[in-house]
This record gives sequence, structure tokens and C-alpha cells, in this order.
Amino acid sequence: MGTYEKGIIGAFSGKVGPVVGATWRGKDVMRSLPRKSSKPATLNQMLQREKFTMVTAFLTPINPIVSRYFGSNTEVKTRRNQAMSYTMKEAVTYVAPNFEWEYNRVLISRGSLLGLNNGTANAGAGQSITITWTNNSGIGDAEATDQLVMAIYEPSSKTTIFSLNAGTRTLGTGTLTLPTFLSGLKVHVWATFASMDEKKYATSEYLGLVLVS
Repeated sequence: MGTYEKGIIGAFSGKVGPVVGATWRGKDVMRSLPRKSSKPATLNQMLQREKFTMVTAFLTPINPIVSRYFGSNTEVKTRRNQAMSYTMKEAVTYVAPNFEWEYNRVLISRGSLLGLNNGTANAGAGQSITITWTNNSGIGDAEATDQLVMAIYEPSSKTTIFSLNAGTRTLGTGTLTLPTFLSGLKVHVWATFASMDEKKYATSEYLGLVLVS
């Protein structure tokens, strides 16, 4: 892939002959068309594709979280790219013949803001999940107005529910109401904090598996 300032026909998008033009991070780029391979995929290639598909399906519903609060955008990798890379390397294990999640290693955010203190997740009334923690406002850069970000995942239905503001740090509690069809099922719970201006955010914490009542 190459970048260019002024081509013979100027900037272009799409296929022109043997090359494809596009805009990437504000730059005009041009690359050759990929060659189709007649070779069958190797086992490792098929496994990597399966893993990629699995992680993509998991991260896509929480993209509003990871695209805001995972690492920092760079010229090389977006926050979403960093979340993909981390999750594929650290949170998925191959146990033949399938890939399995290591939910306690999944992160929905990755930053330097102070996170939850003594955080716990429990089932609340009306198909809800309530998170409680000890208010640690004023320690380091933690502020009373920091917003609680919550996410839950139910594996059998592959259902993801999240909130970008389920409460503030000073409250010590936050609640996320779930659809009624999740009643009686167990969900995985993650939580993190983000500043009101979204410029600072904590590394998320996995709060375990909770039975929805």
C-alpha cells in the first residue's frame, strides 16, 4: 500500500485497472488488487479466521465502548484495532476442537483512570444487574462525576447489553436493566469508569457471572 499527494488523475476511490484507491486516516492510499489463491487454507489459517470471526462478533455490539475507551487512537491502530488485538491474544484459548473464552481476561476498556474499588455485581429486581463499589472520588485523578460504564454478555443467546452512564462514581451504585428473556440465565458482567469529557477512562474490571432473577 502506498500514499500519494497528487496522482495523474488526482485522488480516487475504488478499483481502477489493477489498483484500488481509498482514503485511510485522511491520506489518499493506493494498493494493488489482492490475488486470489488457489491453495486451500491451512489448518492454522482456518483457525485464525474462526478466532477472528468469534472476537469480531463479540466486540461489535460494544463498539461504542471500545471505540471510546480502549487505549488511544494512533496513526497505526484505532482503539477498535487495539481491542481486537488484545482480545485475540489474551482472552481466547483453543481447546480442541473449539475456541473458548477466558471471560476474566476480557477487557472492555483500557486506560489509566482509577477504576472500581471493591466492586461487586449482583442480581437486582426486575431483571436488572446492580453494581456496588466504595466511593474513591478524590484519589488520584478520580472525580465524583466519573461515569460508570457497564456491559453484560449472555453466552447461549450471544446477547450483549451495555450502558455508557449507569451511575456516577460518588453514588457507589449503578444498575443496568436487562430484557425479560434473560431472566433465569447467567450473564458475565464488566464495569469501568470514564470521565465526563471521555478523555480519561479506567481499565475495566470483570465482576463475574450473575444469575438474572
